[in-house]
Amino acid sequence: MERRVSPWLLLVVLLVAAASGRNARADPQVPCYFVFGDSLVDNGNNNDIASLARANYPPYGIDFPGGATGRFSNGLTTVDAISRLLGFDDYIPAYAGANNDQLLSGVNFASAAAGIRDETGQQLGQRISFGGQLQNYQAAVQQLVSILGDEDSAADHLSQCIFTVGMGSNDYLNNYFMPTVYSTSRQYTPEQYADVLVSQYTQQLRARTRSSSVVHRTHACMAVG
Repeated sequence: MERRVSPWLLLVVLLVAAASGRNARADPQVPCYFVFGDSLVDNGNNNDIASLARANYPPYGIDFPGGATGRFSNGLTTVDAISRLLGFDDYIPAYAGANNDQLLSGVNFASAAAGIRDETGQQLGQRISFGGQLQNYQAAVQQLVSILGDEDSAADHLSQCIFTVGMGSNDYLNNYFMPTVYSTSRQYTPEQYADVLVSQYTQQLRARTRSSSVVHRTHACMAVG
């Protein structure tokens, strides 16, 4: 005699199987992910500084599970989406509030209104320029050396990481295109200014990667965007 399976029982089995599949997540594709940038990817580093470039209040975050977090969007940013695609269980946290365990998985150094040039965005108050973000990265590397025990272990860990760097739009929006506040548009033609930015960008990356043996051995992992 043929036994028929209840459709409700079948539905329960499928739901349990789906839930089990979600819980049995694979390890991330990389051990850590580091982010540098401006308001496009800032997720809270400006929250506690004296700046007009802050987004830790509604309606920012209206579609984000945690509400307004400092992200300049209603929900996820591009690096949030990338972190999930890489397999991380949670979003990469802002450096300003990260602990040692989070540092091992990577942090976000981005700051709204930041630029390649230190003066960029100064009309909005405090912000962490690209140079400042690189200094924070250096400090984070030294923390990792302490956590992992030595420079070789930290270098090996960082050599497997992904780095996202997105910088430069504020050097136009909050600098070159504001002639009443900044003198750059009177000093440089558009072509000259682009060359100046590229030159400084290159020098910043090279200078910071030369400044410590650990950073020097890991700088090749940076993906500049």
